[in-house]
Amino acid sequence: MSLNRRQFLRSAAIAGAAAAAGCHAPRVARKVSPNAKLNLGVIGVAGRGGENLAGVSSQNIVALCDIDSDRLGAAAAKHPGATKYADFRRLLDRTDLDGIVVSTPDHSHAVIATAVLASGRPLYCEKPVTHTISEARALAAKVTHSGLVTQTGNQIHSGANYRRVVELIRAGTIGAVREVHHWTGSVWETKPLPGVQPVPSNIDYDLWLGPVKPMPYSSEWVHFNWRRWWHFGGGTLSDFCCHHMDLGVWALNLPLPTRIQAEGPAPDAHCAPPWMIVHYDFPARGNAPAVRMHWYSGAKRPQVAGAPDLSKWGGGTLFVGDKGMLLADYGRYVLLPEEQFRGSTPPPHSIPDSIGHHEEWIAACKGVGKTDSPLTYGCHLTEIGQLGNLAFRTGKVIEWDAKHLRARGVPEADRWIHHDYRPGWKLS
Repeated sequence: MSLNRRQFLRSAAIAGAAAAAGCHAPRVARKVSPNAKLNLGVIGVAGRGGENLAGVSSQNIVALCDIDSDRLGAAAAKHPGATKYADFRRLLDRTDLDGIVVSTPDHSHAVIATAVLASGRPLYCEKPVTHTISEARALAAKVTHSGLVTQTGNQIHSGANYRRVVELIRAGTIGAVREVHHWTGSVWETKPLPGVQPVPSNIDYDLWLGPVKPMPYSSEWVHFNWRRWWHFGGGTLSDFCCHHMDLGVWALNLPLPTRIQAEGPAPDAHCAPPWMIVHYDFPARGNAPAVRMHWYSGAKRPQVAGAPDLSKWGGGTLFVGDKGMLLADYGRYVLLPEEQFRGSTPPPHSIPDSIGHHEEWIAACKGVGKTDSPLTYGCHLTEIGQLGNLAFRTGKVIEWDAKHLRARGVPEADRWIHHDYRPGWKLS
């Protein structure tokens, strides 16, 4: 990192305040008329990158970047006016870009995102927005300092259902909430390290590795299964924390947790577990009580009296309040017990419906409105998820000292809190 420790902690404090605010004042890199089209660059063009590319294709796609020449060629065939790049740094050398979309694997998010912000361009970055907690703090500080428009790729945040759930919780429909459960059915099985394979001619593997310490090439992690390997991803929890935890953190205005404890199978040195349960303790906020949040990965589900069979909800959230419960997933919700709330009137809409997750970012880049999930908020969600992985990997209860970025009494956690890049790579 290019920050010394004192500067880093000061920047982290600023970033924490920005995350609590949940949004930032947009700044536009180049004045673009609301009726004009942005010139956009897209880094990572297949998988989620392909979906994000489609999400911004109403604009001028002038630059495409990917380390896989086959994927890059397929994307360029749909956008024949775009220049192709393998190295994101060469794309950033351009002076005609009004915004950049980043959809690479987790381990390279932070270095690319900070370089985009350093170049003065608005940024859309896929979730989780960083691979480590220290990166999340540094990136949030960079966003705050830059004043640039950003958006986290947690697109469910812009759906109408989440907004109605947040309104119900904040209106006190189920009373004060002291307990919330999040779960997802996604499973990443633990596997042994694969054997070494030759690098295909269409892959620039050195650029794919980016900032992390080198590992021999394997098709096991290029392109998709990197998420199960700690070296590149964070398993199911990192994959889905910015989607499911978003609902609890948003509705209850949760800060960072103070205590985290995890359970699951014996930790593997290389692979994320097929299941995990994490318990988070959050402090009281003003008149709102302290909250205990529970996370379940794999087939595990909460067992709460009065709740239906949650194995039939593939992924979801259960709020437990003094006056009832609210069960929700991405597109539906139900108040429990149903007979108690039958015929009840929902509160007036206090959160405007979104024009669309990508559309919000595009409009904000043109100086119209703001994004509802800026990277300061995305970094906040990412850190919460990573703290669960930290508790699991250390096998210890984490008493989180957020100010000093450390787990009290667990010095062995430092190697998973702070990023460690190979020579030649740093945060801009």
